[in-house]
Amino acid sequence: MATVGGRTENPTAKSLRAAVASNPESAEANYKLGIFLARQNKPAEAIAYISAAIKIRPDLTAAHFDLANILLQLDKPAEAESSYRKVLADAPQYAPAYFNLGAVLCQLDRISEGFAAFTRAAQIRYVGIARTTDSQKPHKIRHDKEQQDYLAANAVSDATAVGGALLLAEAARLPSEAINPINARDVSREWARNSPQVVVIDDFLTPAALKSLRAFCWNSTIWRRAYDDGYLGAMPEFGFSPPLLAQIAEELRTTYPDIFRDHLLKYFWAFKYDSTLSGIRVHADHAAVNVNFWITPEEANLDPDRGGLVVWDAKAPEDWALGKYNGDEKATRAFLASSGANAIRVPYRANRAVIFDSSLFHETDVISFKDGYLNRRINVTLLYGTRKG
Repeated sequence: MATVGGRTENPTAKSLRAAVASNPESAEANYKLGIFLARQNKPAEAIAYISAAIKIRPDLTAAHFDLANILLQLDKPAEAESSYRKVLADAPQYAPAYFNLGAVLCQLDRISEGFAAFTRAAQIRYVGIARTTDSQKPHKIRHDKEQQDYLAANAVSDATAVGGALLLAEAARLPSEAINPINARDVSREWARNSPQVVVIDDFLTPAALKSLRAFCWNSTIWRRAYDDGYLGAMPEFGFSPPLLAQIAEELRTTYPDIFRDHLLKYFWAFKYDSTLSGIRVHADHAAVNVNFWITPEEANLDPDRGGLVVWDAKAPEDWALGKYNGDEKATRAFLASSGANAIRVPYRANRAVIFDSSLFHETDVISFKDGYLNRRINVTLLYGTRKG
């Protein structure tokens, strides 16, 4: 094996370096070595070789995309934005570049632009598509049939798009507030004094915002990921990125500055649940602040004491990797039992938000909702900042 900088490298690295050494003006050789080094978690070297490839071949679109991805991972969003825009200049229909650009723009606190990029990615991805993710799961089939019947009954154009091509309802920014500011001062006070940091906000959205967001979620074919426990996911890459949601994401930081501080939007999604199947299992999220709010009408919930969220007063241990605290339920349950953690149960209410330290373990409470398309429980989640530890 070759030794570079005191490190022993495997034969693949040796051969790739030899190829560059023998032909330093080869864009392909530099690019291949850069990609290999990126996969070996050597981003600085990877950037050097991929940049060399781009200098030799400025039209090497794939190299611009991979360079941007590495820069994004290194938390260099401004540089990543430039590279993604070069990709899109050459390949304006490349949906992954639009999606990653959306993530970059959110990191740069340009949320509205980021959401527009997410939407463009979804529009490209689902043009003429007559398929759906996880289409064979029974609860997904049941949901899609309910939605198709609902859209047809309400004369929504192209109701047959359910499960196939993208159909996005209107959910424009409002000329007035989307978040009700009435409780801002009290909520900020509670956040400062509560331990653990969990606050509950009723009448979270203004009536106009709630009505518009509900209509968007009911009328848009964004529910494309089916989970085994019985719920569906709407992600930004599926078109869950309307301008109204961007406004909500922006106003959260301006309405509650003491909570969000310098925490920027990291990711977001919505989940829709079957009327009686289970929800999300216990987990924690890799973020600083979690916002979870519910929009299904109040009368859909059959048990006013349940149906919301359970937040445990215990944080995921700092030495646990993401996959453990976000996927190992057995280990999490054992940790909660051994640490004597207590459950904070927040019952379901329409237009109620729960804002909490995202390191706290949490799970969906027992669901018992009426049957029917409009009665399906919908929650929206936005994550801000990065978890410490």
